[in-house]
Amino acid sequence: MNIIGKRYAAACLFFLFSAGFSGAQAELTEQQTLGKLLFFDERLSEPDGQSCASCHHPDAGFADPDTNLPVSEGVIPGRFGGRNSPAAAYAVFFPEFSYTNGVAIGGQFWDGRAANLTEQAKGPFLNPVEMANPDKATVIADIQSSSYIELFEKVCGPVTDIDAAYDCTAEAIAAYEGSSELNQFTSKFDMVMAGKARFTRQERRGRMLFNGRARCSQCHLSGGMMGMGGGRGMGMGGSSSEPILFTDFRYHNLGLPKNTEYPLEQQPIDRGLGGELGIAAENGKFKTPHLRNIALTPPYMHNGVLKTLKEVVHFYNTRDIPGLWNPPEVPENMETRRMGNLGLSSRDEDAIVAFMMTFTDGYVPESSDAGDNGGGHRWRHGRR
Repeated sequence: MNIIGKRYAAACLFFLFSAGFSGAQAELTEQQTLGKLLFFDERLSEPDGQSCASCHHPDAGFADPDTNLPVSEGVIPGRFGGRNSPAAAYAVFFPEFSYTNGVAIGGQFWDGRAANLTEQAKGPFLNPVEMANPDKATVIADIQSSSYIELFEKVCGPVTDIDAAYDCTAEAIAAYEGSSELNQFTSKFDMVMAGKARFTRQERRGRMLFNGRARCSQCHLSGGMMGMGGGRGMGMGGSSSEPILFTDFRYHNLGLPKNTEYPLEQQPIDRGLGGELGIAAENGKFKTPHLRNIALTPPYMHNGVLKTLKEVVHFYNTRDIPGLWNPPEVPENMETRRMGNLGLSSRDEDAIVAFMMTFTDGYVPESSDAGDNGGGHRWRHGRR
């Protein structure tokens, strides 16, 4: 699918997921229902006990609910992944991975090694530090003994070819991850954009900083997938039919220090995209995550080195001030134009955090929220 087709598909998904902002879930298709059963099935690991949801739980924005460590423990005790588990919610909107003229866009995982959600879903089942199945046949055998085998065969057909059945398993999980259960667009931010809620004074201030002096929106774009085309993204509150995800879908080296917590202290230097592509100019670069439900997904960054949103904003604000932070794990290719020493006050940082807190799904507007809200061309500045 070309870039225009991807944008059109994303816009269609957005309208499907957000229509009415009623919070009601759209009915799942049979393929999505199968995908949901697979996503939550703890019998699909070896031994039993770990599902996709173990590291991508609904209560944690479909990221890892365990915030005690920066990485997830697999089904076998003592085996850990090497990176912070990204959120599965809203991942459907990332385009397929591409690398053209030295610019990487889209893909799944922090380093883009899976082109799309279907390819991503094939990985954890066979990863020895995650679900630890020895082969595809073991996964399919567990499905064949499950209570939903009839639905599986209805969607995927009788199991006559292990590879085809495994591919269909991944496609069903990807279909569920593309459903409105993971992509709700029911945050306070969405309500404000729809004219059904109002930002507080602090949230309004944070929004202005996010889109201005703090330079957050230069990578966490406020105009949906238009930003993929080279900066055509709409400003906040602009009229756009595309979903606002707060990402440029690209890869950057933020100059993060190495996380020395167990078990990451034992890991080699993580070169991210550069390690995946074997291109030195991409060393240290990781995918810009979306910010939907960001308040639910600590710790932050690919290595979980930052524990709170306040710490994240403070790092962006002060990274280049000597003595405040440990040296970067990968010093080459660092982002310098948009962060490092922004001169923001602690009060500024708090306002930005307050604004990002409005990105959490499930917001119920208060009766006083109704009316014009600053999401369009007019703002109200009265006290709440």
